[in-house]
Amino acid sequence: MVRLLLACCLVVAGLALFSATPESSFAAGYSSFSADGDVVPVEESMHEFMEYVFQPTYLRLKQSMATAPADNKGWKAIKSDSLILAESCNLLFSRAPEEGHADWIAHAKASREKGATLYKAAAAKDFTAADSAWKSMLESCNACHKQFEEGKHILKP
Repeated sequence: MVRLLLACCLVVAGLALFSATPESSFAAGYSSFSADGDVVPVEESMHEFMEYVFQPTYLRLKQSMATAPADNKGWKAIKSDSLILAESCNLLFSRAPEEGHADWIAHAKASREKGATLYKAAAAKDFTAADSAWKSMLESCNACHKQFEEGKHILKP
């Protein structure tokens, strides 16, 4: 009976604390989302977006993929950066240009899927599969760059 009373008191105290916390504090830092949950870009420039979201991750991953990791720290770096790149491709869907919209979506989807394959290969600590997925992902990225950037910003493994 004492445990039940104690549990009830904890629940009531938790609810009181939750209801006393201003609603705005939960939303702090999330101003890039509209009230209806739609994604709203923080940076409108695709160049800036690529330079500060994708490029640093790509450069770290390029260094990590130069040789097979010698330890778990190396594999974790590959897993982290491949997941960041794959998930970041989801953000590309909301940034598709009007002209070439379907191609843009296809490139983003292919890059995301190949990034996911790289992530899974890194999770399995299979460098041969990871290297193949890495190169394949870059081919997808470069196909998009060739079409939408006139061949600029070609990525190399």
